[in-house]
Amino acid sequence: MDLHLPWRISRAGGTTAMHRRLIHPQSRAVGGDAMTPILTVLICLGLSLGRRTHVQAGPLPKPTLWAEAGSVITQGSPVTLRCQGSLETQEYRLYIEKKTAPWITQMPQELVKKGQFPIPSVTWEHAGRYRCFYGSHTAGWSELSDPLELVVTGAHSKPTLSALPSPVVTSGENVTLQCGSQLAFDGFILCKEGEDEHPQCLNSQPRTRGWSWAVFSVGPVSPSRRWSYRCYAYDSRSPYVWSSPSDLLELLVPGVSKKPSLSVQPGPVVAPGEKLTLQCGSDVGYDRFTLYKEWGRDFLQRPGRQPQAGLSQANFTLGPVSRSYGGQYRCSGAHNLSSEWSAPSDPLDILITGQIRARPFLLVQPGPTVASGENVTLLCQSQGRMHTFLLTKEGTADPLLRLRSKRQSHKYQAEFPMGPVTSAHAGTYRCYGSLSSNPYLLTHPSDPLELVVSGAAETFTPPQNKSDSKAGE
Repeated sequence: MDLHLPWRISRAGGTTAMHRRLIHPQSRAVGGDAMTPILTVLICLGLSLGRRTHVQAGPLPKPTLWAEAGSVITQGSPVTLRCQGSLETQEYRLYIEKKTAPWITQMPQELVKKGQFPIPSVTWEHAGRYRCFYGSHTAGWSELSDPLELVVTGAHSKPTLSALPSPVVTSGENVTLQCGSQLAFDGFILCKEGEDEHPQCLNSQPRTRGWSWAVFSVGPVSPSRRWSYRCYAYDSRSPYVWSSPSDLLELLVPGVSKKPSLSVQPGPVVAPGEKLTLQCGSDVGYDRFTLYKEWGRDFLQRPGRQPQAGLSQANFTLGPVSRSYGGQYRCSGAHNLSSEWSAPSDPLDILITGQIRARPFLLVQPGPTVASGENVTLLCQSQGRMHTFLLTKEGTADPLLRLRSKRQSHKYQAEFPMGPVTSAHAGTYRCYGSLSSNPYLLTHPSDPLELVVSGAAETFTPPQNKSDSKAGE
């Protein structure tokens, strides 16, 4: 994105009618009068064409030019450009490359004399590449400052920024960030934020396949620093006019401290429109927790709370859910005084029902009423092709049962054997089917099946002991 200055400052000795002129770098000067003045630029510089001055031989050291609020400015925001030279008493001049800027001459002269060039409300016309110089009619004039590229954002709608395959990255590895837009842009910028006043930015040319996007490789990452990014899009015809920034993307780099546990209420199988709460907890006193989805674009953070001494946890309420909520989730914990996150929890699958039009049916062999100690098989079947069947039981925190389907007698089915059964097996069951293309999206549920276990001594024991194999001893 580097634009080359098309003009350079010329200095002529003696007392010619003009001691400062702008000439094209390819121009060949033969004496002072052979150089054609570029009047519009000279006017913007505030130079007087009728004044005769003496210029000291040899240029002064170049000044420093910077923007007080940073060089990436949102449309409508104020900014002040500052030029600082080495003389105590001096004049300052500012100009923008490759276009005229009459608004420069309208700035308060008492500030300009101090090297301050305020812009109360930035617009697209202020975007560009600036230089400044300083001096006096007695001391001569300095070299040009290094260029300052002033970028104005907010010209277009924001692009999307995502991490591939996930914003969770192992320490020492690189990660690919993708910035994309449905609009046709031919330039993208990725900026790293949060470490210093001026973000570090990378430029990339887009790839087009129905929409424009660009990829950036960052890293290797480490847990000792924060890795936060935004991206912008622009048209190369106006390279200093950018879109609004994307949402902030923060990479999570887990460390090696103890992993928390992740659970869900009311359960991992949820219908569209419902809500669910994921709880991340630990017996380590973490001050904050984060929840993220594998292959997701971002993650959620919540402060930790201590329900009792020695425990910490955070609740993440999701919903109303849609099909995009289906996936595998993990969580991590961290202390406030550290940027390092814990090792991730074991994965938790969230499954969205009603995303496949089919509805399987559930059978039980030998029948829905069995005696304690017998063996039972629940059979989930579908006329349509299914890759996997899942079996759930109402009102239990037991993990889902999942089996690959088998084709038999023009049907797809899976057999879930149980037994010897106890009263703990009694209850209401349903089954679902899924496809390998997205295992987190399920069919509609089968009709409920009530399993009754008769003649079991455990039937009269307290509910909290039903799962204890030694109950009644």
